[in-house]
Amino acid sequence: MPNKPQMAEDIYILGIESSCDDTAAAVLCNGKIRSNIVATQKVHQQYGGVVPELASRAHQQNIVPVIHQAIANANIGKKDISAIAFTRGPGLMGSLLVGTSFAKSLSMGLGIPLIEVNHMQAHILAHFIEEDGFKKPEFPFLAMTISGGHTQIVKVNDYFTMEVIGETIDDAVGEAFDKSAKILGLPYPGGPLIDKYAREGDPKAFKFPKPKVGGLDFSFSGFKTAVLYFVEKQTKEDPDFIEKNLKDICASIQYTIVEILMDKLKKAVKETGIKQVAIGGGVSANSGIRNALYDAERRYKWQCFIPKFEYTTDNAAMIAIAGHYKYLKQEFSDFSTTAQARYKI
Repeated sequence: MPNKPQMAEDIYILGIESSCDDTAAAVLCNGKIRSNIVATQKVHQQYGGVVPELASRAHQQNIVPVIHQAIANANIGKKDISAIAFTRGPGLMGSLLVGTSFAKSLSMGLGIPLIEVNHMQAHILAHFIEEDGFKKPEFPFLAMTISGGHTQIVKVNDYFTMEVIGETIDDAVGEAFDKSAKILGLPYPGGPLIDKYAREGDPKAFKFPKPKVGGLDFSFSGFKTAVLYFVEKQTKEDPDFIEKNLKDICASIQYTIVEILMDKLKKAVKETGIKQVAIGGGVSANSGIRNALYDAERRYKWQCFIPKFEYTTDNAAMIAIAGHYKYLKQEFSDFSTTAQARYKI
């Protein structure tokens, strides 16, 4: 590993994110965005979900141009970069390997520090990117990280002192949205489409069960099954049921999912006494969840923190901000570090 650098006046962090199917690179200067580039992969749509082998191949094609564009858009040269932060995990192993290998090679070639980042921690730390009009939470606060692969409630005591106090025991909330959409015949990714149709539907039109899970943990496996059986029963009686009731079905599905999340979040606030609540992860872009948080802020005097839309889905700006704070603590990785598909907070 290169020698620890002297603290420069301007800290430029290049962030690299490749945990799933988006190849992303960003440059932050002293915590402020200079560039944030994301290359999405359309190839998975025809398969109704992410195909790991195709994802890793696409990362190999995208990573050089994406990083080149991020550095160019930041209006700096490679020699200006203070350190390289990359997603070590969790995620798809093949995808992680592409980003990890490239980050290590670039770090070695430029002789600058390498910083490993936990993807889920980065979703939480996205709230600390310097953005006009966006306030930052103060420690301690509660963070709910919701995505296609994760559903967690985390007590955040410091930038890197985090405790998972509740998580899913089976499927994640993003999967519940996408699988429900698939049952309705909607294309992948279906979560945003459920959100779109839900805005025009009646959330009380159909009633779906809320899983009974102890403590602050979640479960969405039974919910998905309930949606499947409901749709099968109704379409057996009326083959056009989905077409006639799509907006109401989507609104009812979304309403129930949001209720499940908010019930646990309210319980977490009550148990911890912490009324500062932040959300992160791809599903935090959902309008129903955002509106429920705004409502809770008014009703229960919470302080809610909702990230800028571009920092909700997988992006490298959140990796770079996590790298920024690790750089300040001089927490660097050596070249023996490896990707980890499972990587706990």
